[in-house]
Amino acid sequence: MRAFGYTIAGSPAEAVRIAARIPNSTFVAGGTDLLNRMRDGAESHEHLVDVNGLDLDDVSADSGTLHIGALARMRQVAEHPTVRREFPVVAEALLASASPQVRNMAAIGGNLLQRTRCGYFRDAHAACNKRVPGSGCSALEGHNRSHAILGGSDHCIATHPSDLAVALTALDATVHLLGPDGERSVPISEFYLLPGSTPERETPMRPGELITRVDVPRTSVTARSRYLKLRDRATFEFAVVSVAAALRNRGRVVQDVRLAFGGVGTRPWRDTRVEAALRGRPLSRHTIARAGRTLVRDAKPYEGNEFKVELVQRALESVLGALGDVR
Repeated sequence: MRAFGYTIAGSPAEAVRIAARIPNSTFVAGGTDLLNRMRDGAESHEHLVDVNGLDLDDVSADSGTLHIGALARMRQVAEHPTVRREFPVVAEALLASASPQVRNMAAIGGNLLQRTRCGYFRDAHAACNKRVPGSGCSALEGHNRSHAILGGSDHCIATHPSDLAVALTALDATVHLLGPDGERSVPISEFYLLPGSTPERETPMRPGELITRVDVPRTSVTARSRYLKLRDRATFEFAVVSVAAALRNRGRVVQDVRLAFGGVGTRPWRDTRVEAALRGRPLSRHTIARAGRTLVRDAKPYEGNEFKVELVQRALESVLGALGDVR
């Protein structure tokens, strides 16, 4: 790991000023992802701004919105009574993430800013356009079992690792930012960028910007929601396929549904055509199968991950079956 400078920020405004003043700076809280990348040589920074002491760790809810501070820890949010009762998909996504030790340390903001990556990103001898723009993508012709079947490009097919981001995408969350130019908010549907020809750019965040909180609207579907994660081992493993689902029925007819998928896209994947294929129709194996076919209509699988096309459709049927009476 290269040497770097280190400053403890006393306020969000000070943290932003420091990061804006010193080139190639970044913020650190739990550091569970960032420090591993720096140790591996996958990225380096001239300066780290420690934001752990900032008053950004509150979790609260009012009549319309769940507010999650960026420095709230994953365990804290997962165990919050309001989250467990009224936003269960968020709690389940967090509990399916990493390990208990990491959940105790990792901050919500850092979790959302995990790099979209694969094994080649950490391998200094492999071609990776994220690590070295223009060097190529070893995954295209290499070991690509864990890679994306949706949203990829000739430059990158890595998947985004955050389970929480999938749940928040299903629930239309908003990410709030503070930067040198002041505050702004970004819908999570616009927060993660497709790789295109610039996979090294993963979010629309500007230099020196800090996530301050995430807002999740309380809707008629949030309380009846689930997160299903399929993975190769029971803990500390990225999703092979995951589904975040929230559902509201009248009888057996779907009144509203929100769906997002992990492990299959280069960003947390939401396709409103899938929801439209279910909304207003009886929740049946037939309608779910049609929605699943809509999801994978534009899939581009590779030799190692063709199985994901069927697996994600089965996962969709499973999670909706847990939420409703499927016949």
